[in-house]
Amino acid sequence: MARTAARLPDGTRISDHVTLGVLTTTVPAALIDAVLAETGRQSQRYRRLPARLVVYYVMALALYAQASYGEVLRCLVEGVRWLRLSGTNPALADKSAICRARTRLGPAPLKALYARIAAPFATPDTPGAWYGGRRLVSLDGTTIDLPDTPELVERFGRPPASRGQSGFPQLRLLTLAETGTHALFAVALDRYTTSEVGLAPPLLARLQPGMLCLADRAFAGFELWRTAAASGADLLWRVRRNQVLPCCERLPDGSYLSRLYASPKQRRHDEGGQVVRVIDYRLEGIVDAEPLYRLVTTLLDPVAARALELAALYHERWESESTFAELKVTLPGERLMLRSRRADLVEQELYGLLLVHFALRRLMHEASQRAGCDPDQLSFVHAVRIVRRHLPFHAAFPPSATPAHD
Repeated sequence: MARTAARLPDGTRISDHVTLGVLTTTVPAALIDAVLAETGRQSQRYRRLPARLVVYYVMALALYAQASYGEVLRCLVEGVRWLRLSGTNPALADKSAICRARTRLGPAPLKALYARIAAPFATPDTPGAWYGGRRLVSLDGTTIDLPDTPELVERFGRPPASRGQSGFPQLRLLTLAETGTHALFAVALDRYTTSEVGLAPPLLARLQPGMLCLADRAFAGFELWRTAAASGADLLWRVRRNQVLPCCERLPDGSYLSRLYASPKQRRHDEGGQVVRVIDYRLEGIVDAEPLYRLVTTLLDPVAARALELAALYHERWESESTFAELKVTLPGERLMLRSRRADLVEQELYGLLLVHFALRRLMHEASQRAGCDPDQLSFVHAVRIVRRHLPFHAAFPPSATPAHD
Protein backbone atom coordinates (compact mmCIF):
# COMPACT_ATOMS: atom_id res chain seq x y z
CA MET A 1 0.00 0.00 0.00
CA ALA A 2 1.36 3.43 -0.93
CA ARG A 3 2.56 5.57 1.95
CA THR A 4 0.57 8.77 2.47
CA ALA A 5 2.82 11.83 2.23
CA ALA A 6 3.15 13.62 5.55
CA ARG A 7 1.70 17.14 5.62
CA LEU A 8 1.51 19.95 8.11
CA PRO A 9 -1.70 20.32 10.16
CA ASP A 10 -4.30 22.78 8.95
CA GLY A 11 -5.81 25.52 11.07
CA THR A 12 -4.42 28.53 12.89
CA ARG A 13 -3.46 29.38 16.44
CA ILE A 14 -3.17 32.68 18.25
CA SER A 15 0.60 32.38 17.90
CA ASP A 16 0.20 32.28 14.12
CA HIS A 17 -0.46 36.02 14.13
CA VAL A 18 3.07 36.74 15.41
CA THR A 19 5.68 37.08 12.69
CA LEU A 20 9.33 36.66 13.62
CA GLY A 21 12.36 36.89 11.33
CA VAL A 22 14.28 34.47 13.49
CA LEU A 23 16.20 32.36 11.01
CA THR A 24 17.11 35.06 8.52
CA THR A 25 18.06 37.41 11.34
CA THR A 26 20.39 34.87 12.92
CA VAL A 27 21.59 33.37 9.63
CA PRO A 28 21.48 36.21 7.08
CA ALA A 29 21.84 35.60 3.35
CA ALA A 30 25.03 37.65 3.11
CA LEU A 31 26.73 35.40 5.66
CA ILE A 32 25.54 32.27 3.86
CA ASP A 33 26.95 33.59 0.57
CA ALA A 34 30.29 34.34 2.23
CA VAL A 35 30.49 30.86 3.75
CA LEU A 36 29.48 29.22 0.47
CA ALA A 37 32.32 31.08 -1.25
CA GLU A 38 34.80 30.13 1.48
CA THR A 39 33.87 26.45 1.25
CA GLY A 40 33.66 26.42 -2.56
CA ARG A 41 30.00 25.39 -2.54
CA GLN A 42 28.37 28.41 -4.20
CA SER A 43 26.18 27.70 -7.24
CA GLN A 44 28.16 27.88 -10.48
CA ARG A 45 25.13 28.09 -12.78
CA TYR A 46 21.38 28.61 -12.68
CA ARG A 47 19.77 25.78 -10.73
CA ARG A 48 16.28 24.97 -9.60
CA LEU A 49 17.74 24.59 -6.10
CA PRO A 50 20.58 27.13 -5.69
CA ALA A 51 23.03 26.60 -2.85
CA ARG A 52 21.71 29.43 -0.65
CA LEU A 53 18.18 28.03 -0.83
CA VAL A 54 19.46 24.55 0.05
CA VAL A 55 21.14 25.90 3.20
CA TYR A 56 17.81 27.30 4.38
CA TYR A 57 16.12 24.07 3.30
CA VAL A 58 18.39 22.00 5.55
CA MET A 59 17.45 24.25 8.48
CA ALA A 60 13.78 23.93 7.56
CA LEU A 61 14.12 20.15 7.89
CA ALA A 62 14.63 20.71 11.62
CA LEU A 63 11.44 22.79 11.92
CA TYR A 64 9.32 20.36 9.91
CA ALA A 65 10.79 17.04 11.00
CA GLN A 66 7.47 15.22 10.55
CA ALA A 67 6.82 16.47 7.00
CA SER A 68 8.04 14.93 3.75
CA TYR A 69 10.98 16.39 1.81
CA GLY A 70 8.64 17.89 -0.76
CA GLU A 71 6.31 19.36 1.85
CA VAL A 72 9.23 21.04 3.59
CA LEU A 73 10.31 22.62 0.31
CA ARG A 74 6.77 23.78 -0.40
CA CYS A 75 6.59 25.46 3.01
CA LEU A 76 9.95 27.09 2.37
CA VAL A 77 9.10 28.74 -0.95
CA GLU A 78 5.33 29.18 -0.61
CA GLY A 79 4.34 32.72 -1.52
CA VAL A 80 7.85 33.72 -2.60
CA ARG A 81 7.16 34.10 -6.33
CA TRP A 82 10.54 35.54 -7.24
CA LEU A 83 12.26 32.30 -6.21
CA ARG A 84 11.17 30.86 -9.56
CA LEU A 85 14.60 31.38 -10.99
CA SER A 86 15.23 31.15 -14.71
CA GLY A 87 11.65 30.14 -15.45
CA THR A 88 11.58 27.20 -13.03
CA ASN A 89 9.77 26.64 -9.76
CA PRO A 90 11.89 25.20 -6.89
CA ALA A 91 8.74 23.77 -5.32
CA LEU A 92 8.47 21.35 -8.26
CA ALA A 93 11.78 19.68 -7.39
CA ASP A 94 11.25 16.05 -6.38
CA LYS A 95 12.94 14.13 -3.57
CA SER A 96 15.72 12.94 -5.88
CA ALA A 97 16.54 16.50 -6.96
CA ILE A 98 16.54 17.66 -3.32
CA CYS A 99 18.95 14.86 -2.33
CA ARG A 100 21.29 15.72 -5.20
CA ALA A 101 21.24 19.38 -4.19
CA ARG A 102 22.03 18.48 -0.57
CA THR A 103 24.86 16.21 -1.72
CA ARG A 104 26.34 19.01 -3.84
CA LEU A 105 26.19 21.31 -0.83
CA GLY A 106 27.75 18.83 1.63
CA PRO A 107 28.17 19.43 5.37
CA ALA A 108 30.99 22.01 5.24
CA PRO A 109 28.85 25.17 4.75
CA LEU A 110 26.46 24.29 7.59
CA LYS A 111 29.36 23.43 9.88
CA ALA A 112 31.11 26.70 9.00
CA LEU A 113 27.92 28.72 9.53
CA TYR A 114 27.49 27.21 12.97
CA ALA A 115 31.11 27.97 13.87
CA ARG A 116 30.65 31.60 12.74
CA ILE A 117 27.34 32.19 14.51
CA ALA A 118 27.30 30.11 17.69
CA ALA A 119 28.55 32.05 20.72
CA PRO A 120 27.30 32.83 24.23
CA PHE A 121 24.93 35.80 24.22
CA ALA A 122 23.75 36.33 27.81
CA THR A 123 23.97 39.95 28.90
CA PRO A 124 25.06 41.00 32.41
CA ASP A 125 21.41 41.24 33.49
CA THR A 126 20.31 37.83 32.15
CA PRO A 127 18.92 35.86 35.13
CA GLY A 128 20.60 32.53 35.89
CA ALA A 129 23.51 33.11 33.49
CA TRP A 130 26.17 34.29 35.96
CA TYR A 131 27.83 33.55 39.26
CA GLY A 132 30.11 36.10 40.84
CA GLY A 133 30.57 37.85 37.50
CA ARG A 134 31.43 34.58 35.73
CA ARG A 135 29.44 33.28 32.77
CA LEU A 136 28.01 29.83 33.54
CA VAL A 137 28.61 27.16 30.89
CA SER A 138 28.03 23.40 30.99
CA LEU A 139 29.84 20.50 29.33
CA ASP A 140 27.57 17.52 28.63
CA GLY A 141 26.80 14.92 25.99
CA THR A 142 23.99 12.93 24.42
CA THR A 143 23.33 10.47 21.58
CA ILE A 144 21.15 10.86 18.49
CA ASP A 145 19.36 8.09 16.59
CA LEU A 146 20.03 7.56 12.89
CA PRO A 147 18.33 5.55 10.13
CA ASP A 148 19.30 1.89 9.99
CA THR A 149 21.52 1.80 6.89
CA PRO A 150 24.78 -0.12 6.38
CA GLU A 151 26.70 3.11 5.68
CA LEU A 152 25.56 4.74 8.92
CA VAL A 153 26.18 1.61 10.97
CA GLU A 154 29.73 1.47 9.60
CA ARG A 155 30.39 5.17 10.18
CA PHE A 156 28.73 5.72 13.56
CA GLY A 157 28.19 2.29 15.09
CA ARG A 158 25.26 0.74 16.89
CA PRO A 159 24.90 0.69 20.68
CA PRO A 160 24.53 -2.61 22.52
CA ALA A 161 21.19 -3.68 23.97
CA SER A 162 20.06 -6.24 26.53
CA ARG A 163 19.58 -8.74 23.68
CA GLY A 164 22.24 -8.11 21.08
CA GLN A 165 22.26 -4.63 19.60
CA SER A 166 20.01 -1.60 19.41
CA GLY A 167 17.63 -1.25 16.49
CA PHE A 168 19.29 1.92 15.20
CA PRO A 169 22.80 3.31 14.85
CA GLN A 170 23.63 6.40 16.90
CA LEU A 171 26.13 9.22 16.89
CA ARG A 172 27.62 10.76 20.02
CA LEU A 173 27.31 14.51 20.49
CA LEU A 174 29.22 16.52 23.10
CA THR A 175 28.18 20.12 23.71
CA LEU A 176 29.29 23.24 25.50
CA ALA A 177 26.23 25.28 26.44
CA GLU A 178 25.58 28.62 28.07
CA THR A 179 23.60 27.50 31.10
CA GLY A 180 21.35 30.54 31.50
CA THR A 181 20.20 30.73 27.87
CA HIS A 182 20.48 27.07 26.73
CA ALA A 183 22.61 28.26 23.80
CA LEU A 184 24.77 25.43 22.43
CA PHE A 185 27.85 27.33 21.29
CA ALA A 186 30.35 24.53 20.64
CA VAL A 187 29.87 20.87 19.69
CA ALA A 188 31.89 17.79 18.79
CA LEU A 189 30.46 14.63 17.22
CA ASP A 190 31.70 11.18 16.30
CA ARG A 191 30.72 7.53 16.28
CA TYR A 192 28.84 6.05 19.22
CA THR A 193 31.89 4.21 20.58
CA THR A 194 33.87 7.43 20.98
CA SER A 195 33.90 8.52 24.61
CA GLU A 196 32.77 11.95 25.75
CA VAL A 197 36.21 12.37 27.32
CA GLY A 198 37.78 11.78 23.91
CA LEU A 199 35.57 14.44 22.34
CA ALA A 200 36.17 17.01 25.07
CA PRO A 201 39.56 18.68 24.27
CA PRO A 202 38.39 20.79 21.28
CA LEU A 203 35.44 22.05 23.33
CA LEU A 204 37.57 22.88 26.35
CA ALA A 205 39.64 25.05 24.00
CA ARG A 206 36.52 27.24 23.63
CA LEU A 207 36.53 28.12 27.33
CA GLN A 208 37.66 31.65 28.17
CA PRO A 209 38.60 33.68 31.24
CA GLY A 210 35.45 34.92 32.91
CA MET A 211 33.59 31.62 32.42
CA LEU A 212 32.69 29.07 35.08
CA CYS A 213 32.40 25.59 33.55
CA LEU A 214 30.19 22.92 35.13
CA ALA A 215 30.77 19.24 34.28
CA ASP A 216 29.86 15.86 35.70
CA ARG A 217 32.14 13.18 37.09
CA ALA A 218 32.81 11.56 33.71
CA PHE A 219 35.23 14.36 32.83
CA ALA A 220 37.19 14.79 36.06
CA GLY A 221 40.51 13.33 34.97
CA PHE A 222 43.80 15.07 35.57
CA GLU A 223 44.62 15.81 31.91
CA LEU A 224 41.20 17.24 31.05
CA TRP A 225 41.21 19.30 34.24
CA ARG A 226 44.63 20.72 33.43
CA THR A 227 43.58 21.48 29.83
CA ALA A 228 40.39 23.22 30.95
CA ALA A 229 42.12 25.19 33.72
CA ALA A 230 44.80 26.38 31.28
CA SER A 231 42.08 28.25 29.34
CA GLY A 232 41.76 30.72 32.22
CA ALA A 233 38.15 29.71 32.91
CA ASP A 234 37.10 28.60 36.38
CA LEU A 235 35.85 25.04 36.86
CA LEU A 236 33.26 23.35 39.07
CA TRP A 237 33.26 19.63 38.30
CA ARG A 238 31.86 16.67 40.12
CA VAL A 239 34.21 13.77 40.93
CA ARG A 240 33.61 10.26 42.23
CA ARG A 241 33.18 10.24 45.96
CA ASN A 242 35.91 7.60 46.39
CA GLN A 243 38.52 9.62 44.49
CA VAL A 244 41.61 10.12 46.66
CA LEU A 245 41.80 13.80 47.56
CA PRO A 246 43.74 14.24 50.82
CA CYS A 247 42.96 17.29 52.92
CA CYS A 248 45.81 19.82 52.78
CA GLU A 249 43.94 22.65 54.53
CA ARG A 250 40.48 22.76 56.08
CA LEU A 251 38.54 25.94 55.22
CA PRO A 252 36.00 27.75 57.44
CA ASP A 253 32.94 26.72 55.37
CA GLY A 254 33.72 22.99 55.62
CA SER A 255 35.41 22.66 52.24
CA TYR A 256 39.13 21.96 52.01
CA LEU A 257 42.11 22.40 49.73
CA SER A 258 43.67 19.36 48.06
CA ARG A 259 45.64 18.46 44.95
CA LEU A 260 44.86 16.50 41.80
CA TYR A 261 47.65 14.28 40.46
CA ALA A 262 48.19 12.51 37.16
CA SER A 263 48.98 9.18 38.86
CA PRO A 264 49.28 7.53 42.30
CA LYS A 265 53.06 7.67 41.94
CA GLN A 266 53.02 11.44 41.49
CA ARG A 267 50.68 11.71 44.47
CA ARG A 268 53.08 9.75 46.64
CA HIS A 269 55.96 12.02 45.61
CA ASP A 270 53.85 15.18 45.52
CA GLU A 271 54.91 15.93 41.93
CA GLY A 272 53.06 18.16 39.46
CA GLY A 273 49.79 18.36 41.36
CA GLN A 274 47.02 20.87 40.64
CA VAL A 275 45.57 22.72 43.65
CA VAL A 276 41.79 22.30 43.94
CA ARG A 277 39.13 23.01 46.51
CA VAL A 278 36.94 20.06 47.50
CA ILE A 279 33.30 20.36 48.55
CA ASP A 280 31.49 17.34 50.02
CA TYR A 281 27.74 17.52 50.63
CA ARG A 282 24.57 15.46 50.95
CA LEU A 283 21.05 16.03 49.67
CA GLU A 284 18.90 15.32 52.70
CA GLY A 285 15.29 14.31 52.11
CA ILE A 286 15.75 13.78 48.35
CA VAL A 287 14.49 10.44 47.03
CA ASP A 288 17.21 8.43 45.25
CA ALA A 289 19.90 10.92 46.27
CA GLU A 290 23.39 9.46 46.50
CA PRO A 291 25.05 9.13 49.92
CA LEU A 292 27.66 11.76 49.14
CA TYR A 293 28.35 14.29 46.39
CA ARG A 294 31.87 15.59 45.84
CA LEU A 295 32.86 18.65 43.80
CA VAL A 296 36.25 20.10 42.93
CA THR A 297 36.72 23.70 41.87
CA THR A 298 39.34 26.27 40.96
CA LEU A 299 37.48 28.81 43.13
CA LEU A 300 39.69 28.56 46.19
CA ASP A 301 38.42 31.50 48.27
CA PRO A 302 35.60 30.36 50.63
CA VAL A 303 34.52 33.97 51.18
CA ALA A 304 34.15 34.89 47.49
CA ALA A 305 32.55 31.52 46.64
CA ARG A 306 30.82 29.81 49.56
CA ALA A 307 30.62 26.02 49.57
CA LEU A 308 26.84 26.03 50.03
CA GLU A 309 26.40 28.30 47.00
CA LEU A 310 28.64 26.17 44.82
CA ALA A 311 26.85 22.98 45.83
CA ALA A 312 23.55 24.54 44.80
CA LEU A 313 25.08 26.02 41.64
CA TYR A 314 26.40 22.69 40.40
CA HIS A 315 22.88 21.40 39.93
CA GLU A 316 22.32 24.08 37.29
CA ARG A 317 24.21 21.63 35.09
CA TRP A 318 20.95 19.74 34.74
CA GLU A 319 19.76 22.59 32.50
CA SER A 320 21.63 20.70 29.78
CA GLU A 321 19.08 17.89 30.05
CA SER A 322 16.32 20.40 29.28
CA THR A 323 18.37 21.67 26.34
CA PHE A 324 18.75 18.15 24.93
CA ALA A 325 15.01 17.62 25.34
CA GLU A 326 14.41 20.77 23.27
CA LEU A 327 16.79 19.55 20.59
CA LYS A 328 15.64 15.93 20.50
CA VAL A 329 11.91 16.07 21.31
CA THR A 330 10.35 19.54 21.34
CA LEU A 331 11.86 20.87 18.13
CA PRO A 332 11.21 17.77 15.97
CA GLY A 333 7.79 17.23 17.56
CA GLU A 334 8.57 13.71 18.80
CA ARG A 335 11.67 11.69 19.56
CA LEU A 336 14.34 12.77 17.09
CA MET A 337 15.72 10.53 14.41
CA LEU A 338 17.69 12.28 11.70
CA ARG A 339 16.24 11.44 8.31
CA SER A 340 19.44 11.50 6.23
CA ARG A 341 20.72 8.12 5.08
CA ARG A 342 24.26 9.15 4.10
CA ALA A 343 27.01 9.94 6.60
CA ASP A 344 27.84 13.33 5.08
CA LEU A 345 24.20 14.37 5.00
CA VAL A 346 23.72 13.23 8.61
CA GLU A 347 26.39 15.75 9.63
CA GLN A 348 24.80 18.41 7.41
CA GLU A 349 21.35 17.82 8.89
CA LEU A 350 22.66 17.87 12.45
CA TYR A 351 24.31 21.27 11.96
CA GLY A 352 21.07 22.56 10.44
CA LEU A 353 19.27 21.38 13.57
CA LEU A 354 21.84 23.09 15.81
CA LEU A 355 21.54 26.34 13.85
CA VAL A 356 17.76 26.37 14.24
CA HIS A 357 17.94 25.62 17.97
CA PHE A 358 20.50 28.39 18.43
CA ALA A 359 18.37 30.85 16.46
CA LEU A 360 15.28 30.02 18.53
CA ARG A 361 17.16 30.36 21.81
CA ARG A 362 18.61 33.74 20.78
CA LEU A 363 15.12 34.89 19.81
CA MET A 364 13.78 33.81 23.20
CA HIS A 365 16.58 35.61 25.00
CA GLU A 366 15.83 38.83 23.10
CA ALA A 367 12.13 38.46 23.93
CA SER A 368 12.92 37.90 27.62
CA GLN A 369 15.09 41.03 27.63
CA ARG A 370 12.19 43.09 26.32
CA ALA A 371 9.80 41.51 28.83
CA GLY A 372 12.26 41.79 31.72
CA CYS A 373 12.01 38.10 32.66
CA ASP A 374 14.12 34.93 32.85
CA PRO A 375 14.42 33.15 29.44
CA ASP A 376 13.37 29.95 31.23
CA GLN A 377 9.93 31.50 31.77
CA LEU A 378 9.28 31.52 28.02
CA SER A 379 7.91 28.48 26.21
CA PHE A 380 10.24 26.81 23.73
CA VAL A 381 7.24 24.98 22.27
CA HIS A 382 5.49 28.29 21.64
CA ALA A 383 8.57 29.73 19.91
CA VAL A 384 8.82 26.68 17.63
CA ARG A 385 5.16 26.97 16.62
CA ILE A 386 5.52 30.63 15.76
CA VAL A 387 8.54 30.13 13.56
CA ARG A 388 7.05 27.12 11.79
CA ARG A 389 4.12 29.27 10.70
CA HIS A 390 6.13 32.32 9.72
CA LEU A 391 9.40 31.41 8.10
CA PRO A 392 10.29 34.83 6.61
CA PHE A 393 12.63 33.52 3.94
CA HIS A 394 11.59 36.37 1.66
CA ALA A 395 14.00 38.50 3.72
CA ALA A 396 16.82 36.33 2.46
CA PHE A 397 15.67 36.38 -1.17
CA PRO A 398 14.62 39.96 -2.02
CA PRO A 399 12.90 40.41 -5.41
CA SER A 400 15.67 42.74 -6.58
CA ALA A 401 18.41 40.20 -5.86
CA THR A 402 20.35 38.58 -8.65
CA PRO A 403 19.60 34.85 -8.96
CA ALA A 404 22.14 32.68 -7.21
CA HIS A 405 24.85 32.01 -9.74
CA ASP A 406 28.54 32.85 -10.10
